[in-house]
Amino acid sequence: MNADRNSAYGHESFTRSKSHFTDRITTDGRDGWPVAAGRYRLVVSRACPWASRAVISRRLLGLEAALPMAVADPIQDDRSWRFTLDPGGRDPVLGIRFLGEAYEKREPGHPGGVSVPAVVDVPSGRLVTNDYQRLTLDLATEWTALHREGAPDLYPSERRDEIDAVMAEVYEDVNNGVYRAGFASRQTEYEEACTALFRRLERLTERLAGQRYLVGDTLTEADIRLFTTLVRFDAVYHGHFKCNRWKLTENPVLWAYARDLFQTPGFGDTVDFDHIKRHYYRVHTGINPTRIVPLGPDLSGWLTRHHREELGGRPFGDGTAPGPVPPDEEVPAPGRP
Repeated sequence: MNADRNSAYGHESFTRSKSHFTDRITTDGRDGWPVAAGRYRLVVSRACPWASRAVISRRLLGLEAALPMAVADPIQDDRSWRFTLDPGGRDPVLGIRFLGEAYEKREPGHPGGVSVPAVVDVPSGRLVTNDYQRLTLDLATEWTALHREGAPDLYPSERRDEIDAVMAEVYEDVNNGVYRAGFASRQTEYEEACTALFRRLERLTERLAGQRYLVGDTLTEADIRLFTTLVRFDAVYHGHFKCNRWKLTENPVLWAYARDLFQTPGFGDTVDFDHIKRHYYRVHTGINPTRIVPLGPDLSGWLTRHHREELGGRPFGDGTAPGPVPPDEEVPAPGRP
């Protein structure tokens, strides 16, 4: 995520920065980066929905040991994402204070901002990729030799056309739509984005009213991408980004769907609401100049019954749920500091 930090609030419209570094880590290493356990470090912010996709995929696929993770401070500064959560303010593996240092090693003076998720080559300290759209798909399809036993197929070949179509609509109107509404500098721009957002959410409501997951009867990449926006909706997008036609909790279908995913191992156990709220309300000073972080909303509802299992479906298909969260990656439960 970098567009929200680098957007110019007076410009006519919000434009998300494209990933500048689009190398892929593949089984055959065709871009010069072969899949290898322990060679790379995934750098994320738990505040960022784009990075959260990678965190969820990594956990569902059991790649924690093969792809170690660094978590940045949710409050970045002008020097980029910081490792101030680590002792001495440096990532203990990469030895750097700011993610931007890995970007500079890759390409001094590179254009664009410093975004997460990012994958860094540990031996060289160079950035490999910040292609958030492709990264999780490659984790699902190129890293299979390192998947845990029982890992789900998050991007099944026979469903990819449908998954891609759903993800494209979700990206345009929902994932990116909340940002286009939140950073709009003109009334008409805001209204167009907000209208498209809620129109898409209503269509998703119709789709999910009779089926447990977006595509087929198992979890896929499409569910991960919708979840990372829904889990932030009432906490930040409803108020902070003025996406306030209704709250997620006021939509029975989407609220139940989101709770179902949240309570599925690999989803809610990666979500840190404190990081999410502090990042959005303290970093986006053009929208919230006081930097005051609201006390609400009440998060206890995330753990209430959802009854979505009555629709059938098999979350992990022929696979199994991931094991316990590694102790050093645990996050606070909703309502608990």
